[in-house]
Amino acid sequence: MGALKLEDINYTYSDYMQWEGDWELIDGVPLAMAPAPMRKHQGLATKIIRQLDEQLDECLKCEVLGEVDYKVHNDTILRPDVVVVCDEQNDSYLTKAPEIVVEIISKSTAKRDEQYKFDIYEAELVKYYILIYPDDLSAKIYKNENAKFIKQGDFSKESYRFENALCEVEIDFEKVFRRYR
Repeated sequence: MGALKLEDINYTYSDYMQWEGDWELIDGVPLAMAPAPMRKHQGLATKIIRQLDEQLDECLKCEVLGEVDYKVHNDTILRPDVVVVCDEQNDSYLTKAPEIVVEIISKSTAKRDEQYKFDIYEAELVKYYILIYPDDLSAKIYKNENAKFIKQGDFSKESYRFENALCEVEIDFEKVFRRYR
């Protein structure tokens, strides 16, 4: 019997649901989530969620969520740090591309967030992808145009308005990062 190779691994959502701990599944390959996020990571996510949630208070079609499963395919399940979703009907997990995905970068997940998830979110037509860098107190924003992410800029003290057909929101990065300066 030969050695098990990475390409021989092909787990699915039903396998994923049986696992203990926190995982993501990319093309059938299980990837352990980092230990519980550091306080700064959680604080930044909370600031972003609070800003977005207040703005979406009157928009009943859209909501902001933290750490929810996004079932891209039966063999790919991601758990973004923050998402804005619109017209999602499933209560168990996300079934369609979020309008906005925010990933807060840690050293252990940087490659996954900057490369693998970047490519998946781009292909799935996520409208905006935001990478937050806690150590630098900065953010990179990408907008999906014609199935390709186009960098909108680097943000530290600026605001950015996300234009959305259903509900427009804005993130003030000065407020997001203020506590940590």
